[in-house]
Amino acid sequence: MKVTAIIDDKTIKEAMIYSKSSTITNTLKIALNEYIRLQKLKDLNNAIKSNPLKFNYSADEIRNLNRER
Repeated sequence: MKVTAIIDDKTIKEAMIYSKSSTITNTLKIALNEYIRLQKLKDLNNAIKSNPLKFNYSADEIRNLNRER
C-alpha cells in the first residue's frame, strides 16, 4: 500500500538511527511493527492484571515434585 505522510525530517532521521535502517520505508516498517508489538504487550499485561495467573503449588512444592521425577 502506498501512503503519503508528512513527518518532520528530524523524527525520520532519529528513527533511522535507532532502527539502523538506510531507507525510510524500512524504518517506517520497523517502527510500526515495534509499535504494534508494544500495544499487544500492553493488552496482554492488562489481561493478566484483570485475571491474574494462579499458582496451585508453592516453589518448594514444585521443587519437591521435580526431584521425585
